[in-house]
Order: sequence, then structure tokens, then C-alpha cells
Amino acid sequence: METYAIHKSAMVAPRKARMTLDLIRGKDIQAARAILATTNTKSSRLISKVLESAIANATNNFKMDEDALFISECFINPGPVLKRIKFASRGNVDRRDKRTSHITVKVSDGVEGGSI
Repeated sequence: METYAIHKSAMVAPRKARMTLDLIRGKDIQAARAILATTNTKSSRLISKVLESAIANATNNFKMDEDALFISECFINPGPVLKRIKFASRGNVDRRDKRTSHITVKVSDGVEGGSI
């Protein structure tokens, strides 16, 4: 069975967050926690919270064994872009795009039983 957790509009650029997410794709829960704990990025802290939420959903809602869980699927989609301005020289204005992400982490225990 498979459960998931989503963090929408996370204030981190998708391109930067994907580098951290690629480190834990397909790993078991203990290895993924260790990797995220030792990776010093903002995205690793956000991904860690989403992973913990997905684990809690699996153990509390569907009574899955936490030791048997692994990351079956994880991806990051771009969220809304916040457009900001910065004043430049000679009366010009530059646009600064503050990109956001939708972080999705799915965990599974490998047992077939449908997904939500």
C-alpha cells in the first residue's frame, strides 16, 4: 500500500530542491532520514518534514510497519512564481522571480492493496 504527503508552495526553487530529492529517491526510510539530516540545505529540511508526514500518514492511518517502508516515488513540481522588483541603475527596474515548489513524497511497504 502507498501513502503520500504534499507540501505546496514551499519557498525553495524547484531546480535547487531536485538536487536534494535525487539523493533519497528509492531509498528506505532510515537511509533517507540519515541523508537528509546530514545534507545542509534549506530543501533538505523541507523534504524531511514532508517525509515525516508521509511516514506518519502510513503508520497512523493505515497501520503500516515503519521499518518496512521505503520511498516509492518522490517529485517536485513548480509552484506559483512570486514576481518582485529591484531597482537598477539609470532608472531601470529588474524583475526578480521568487520560485516556489510543490514537494510530494510517496512511501510504500511493498504490499499490494491499492493506493489512495
